Amino acid sequence: MQTVSFGDRDVPAEEKEGLVRAVFDSVAPAYDIMNDLMSAGLHRVWKSVLLDRLAPQPGQTLLDVAGGTGDIALGFLERAASRPARGRPEAKAIVCDINHAMMLAGQDREAARPFGANFAQVCGNAEAVPLPDASVDRYTIGFGIRNVTNRDRALKEAYRVLKPGGRFFCLEFSRPVTEGYHRIYRAYSDHIIPAMGQAVAGDRESYRYLVESIKRFPPQEQFAAEVRDAGFARVSVENLSGGIVALHSGWRI
Repeated sequence: MQTVSFGDRDVPAEEKEGLVRAVFDSVAPAYDIMNDLMSAGLHRVWKSVLLDRLAPQPGQTLLDVAGGTGDIALGFLERAASRPARGRPEAKAIVCDINHAMMLAGQDREAARPFGANFAQVCGNAEAVPLPDASVDRYTIGFGIRNVTNRDRALKEAYRVLKPGGRFFCLEFSRPVTEGYHRIYRAYSDHIIPAMGQAVAGDRESYRYLVESIKRFPPQEQFAAEVRDAGFARVSVENLSGGIVALHSGWRI
């Protein structure tokens, strides 16, 4: 029987998807507030760096997997709309998330309304994206790849749906680059984040899972090797905030 990590324990592979869905069903109502509190607002900076590297343009289509409430996708559309059109159509963004509650939490965003049909939400699995081959220009997954049961399948799906010349970006928690920084970060994660989850969201255990899932995610170079194994070229890693977060990227050539 194949087992995979779920927080601080291993579970049968076929059970992980349901367990992860239950976690995000629980955290969805307070998700954006908790992101601001847990990161002291830094998650907005990290996502802004991601959008800088994406350099959105009119005419492009973004697929944001595990896109939750849609902040990356909406940032992409806002930036693309600020660029000169030069005869190009409006940009499009598709949020694909396995968790329906997360997408519902983002449906009332005022920011989505100006984009109409150019902002779409699809309930789907990162391991079996419900889109055709070579159909998107950019693929992003922000703080979601560590929750996937089979990362290799998700990465191969990212490669499949990207057009030749398309680019992959993954923003994920990683390993602080110094031992002292790592110890401070570990203490904060182990003690403060679960307590904050209890106080704000009434859910200590879901946030304890999120902390443990970060610990068990591979370090920067190991995950970069997985991205290369999926077929991507010119794979790079950019550490943010001293390695608390890493931005992985690669090209489909």
